[in-house]
Amino acid sequence: MDLREYQEKLAAQLKELTAKMEEFKAQAAKGSAEVKAAMNKQVEAMKPRLEAAQQKLQALQAASGPAWQKLKEGAEKAVAEVKQTWESVKSKFS
Repeated sequence: MDLREYQEKLAAQLKELTAKMEEFKAQAAKGSAEVKAAMNKQVEAMKPRLEAAQQKLQALQAASGPAWQKLKEGAEKAVAEVKQTWESVKSKFS
């Protein structure tokens, strides 16, 4: 997989996770005040991880040549952390 394909893959994953988070927030709005507050708290806790992953993707997009291979591991780890956090949040309210 070349750099462009890899960037597209990570961008798609982050876009999907962002969409899931937005859907989750919409569901929270339909719940009781207590449930809404709990769900929103979880979403807010997830935001820094999502932002960190987006920053890693931006750094990866700015990289060229062999430098992107060095950034690849950090970007993968950041996306994996967002996914793991999302799964944890989702399981609390399923």
